[in-house]
Amino acid sequence: MGPIWSSYFGNCHSLLFMMDAANPTQLSASCVQLLGLLSAEQLAEASVLILFNKIDLPCYMTVDEMKSLIRLPDIIACAKQNITTAEISAQKGTGLSEVLRWLQDTHRTDRR
Repeated sequence: MGPIWSSYFGNCHSLLFMMDAANPTQLSASCVQLLGLLSAEQLAEASVLILFNKIDLPCYMTVDEMKSLIRLPDIIACAKQNITTAEISAQKGTGLSEVLRWLQDTHRTDRR
């Protein structure tokens, strides 16, 4: 699906990017997709929320190790966008109230 994402950028003000925290073998592919999105001119002013999903499942790496492996602090420092991260379990609902709060705050700021 990644190759067609750009057709949906349009008037995008917020971007939610989900990474599978239970499958670190996909980190490099996810990072490439994320970097592609962050470099898209149409998304230069979008607020970005990176979601680490499936934190309820066992994994041999912690989310902090994953963030370090993809050099997330460097990505955040160099990106044009305002980037926030959250750890969630979509299945159990963990962290979803934080996502909703981020969406509300982001859209409230966009309206000003």
